[in-house]
Amino acid sequence: MVSTSTSLSDLAGARVVVTGATNGIGLATARSLADAGADVVLAVRDVELGAQRAREFGGTCQVVHLDLADQSSVRAAAAEIDGPVDVLINNAGMFPHQRRRTPDGFELGIGTNFLGPFAFTNLLLPRIRRQIVTVGSEAHRSASIDPADLDFERSRWNPARAYGRSKLAVMLWGLELDRRLRESGSSVTSMLTDPGWAASNISNKPGLGVIHRVAQGAANLLANDLDAGAAPTLYCLTEPIPPGSYVGVDGIRGLRGLPALAGRARVATDYAVAGRLWSEAEKLTGTSWPL
Repeated sequence: MVSTSTSLSDLAGARVVVTGATNGIGLATARSLADAGADVVLAVRDVELGAQRAREFGGTCQVVHLDLADQSSVRAAAAEIDGPVDVLINNAGMFPHQRRRTPDGFELGIGTNFLGPFAFTNLLLPRIRRQIVTVGSEAHRSASIDPADLDFERSRWNPARAYGRSKLAVMLWGLELDRRLRESGSSVTSMLTDPGWAASNISNKPGLGVIHRVAQGAANLLANDLDAGAAPTLYCLTEPIPPGSYVGVDGIRGLRGLPALAGRARVATDYAVAGRLWSEAEKLTGTSWPL
């Protein structure tokens, strides 16, 4: 059988927006794309570090300030990225180790990991020409969600539950985004990924010094490196997989290994809940389906 896989070099000259491109998996993703000749937009909170990364990458890179926890920043970033976009990679995410709220009053995890990317994608979508890849997580498997209680007003908050809920929201959003793109006849495809256990910087938070050092040390020894963590995202750009796919890694319990199509938990395949979640996100962000 003739392979229909392509190479990242086929993206030479394509414009690719990568959120969270200064550290971790986003850094590895953006670097690989820049090395392949893509025009990479680094949508990041720290623009000075973004400029440093752009110099390190070489090639054609643009740096745009984006704080996904702040809806005003989301709108400003979308407006600054003028012209067409070939690929949007919603990579940025965080682990909410403390119960805090965003400037817009949302619980920090759901506001940063879901509502920020949701609004950013809606605002960019009319100009996206090819593909959207969004980083989910296997943490969705143990999570639950009530679209009417995203902020934990009626349920108990803890860091793991908040992170899991935010990533389940991402998985359901990806499900509904794929459905809407198909229904509208758009040529744009949407896919979800999970990097497995990767030696990223997600646990590097104030007050978590010892925990971060232990977690990072274990990850450096046992987990995928950053390039392997970015591989599922890049796999979506080069392999002939169906729209709406979820790509994880092929190791035991999806912790480490090579990119592979993955099944998602039943809770992440409920179109009715996904539809209600989408409606709630539209109300909260003031953005709507643009096609």
